[in-house]
Amino acid sequence: MGVHNEFGKEGEELAAAYLVKKGYLIICRNYRYLKAEIDIIAQKGNTIAIIEVKSRSSAYFENIAETVSKKKIGLLVTATDYYVNTNKLEREVRFDIITILKKNDKFLIEHLEDAFYHF
Repeated sequence: MGVHNEFGKEGEELAAAYLVKKGYLIICRNYRYLKAEIDIIAQKGNTIAIIEVKSRSSAYFENIAETVSKKKIGLLVTATDYYVNTNKLEREVRFDIITILKKNDKFLIEHLEDAFYHF
């Protein structure tokens, strides 16, 4: 596994721990449907949060959350629709992004709720 993949998995672990600490129940991790993968499906109250985790080891030049492409959003929406319909869920669904920025030995975590909407 490449170093960037290991860091991505570490970022997902940090994101899941962060969500649990904030009162979320982790329902599923790395849910796959066709070509799509949802990093984390979590629930808080009556809301299902579909969470894309983006990890970086440098701030680079762009906002980490802005690296989620329209194609990726489309894949997330497709996978979410399938998951919700297959499990007959009647709850509000929200799309979030959690960014993990590693600075030296520290991790900065930002949780963007309702980061994007599906059409």
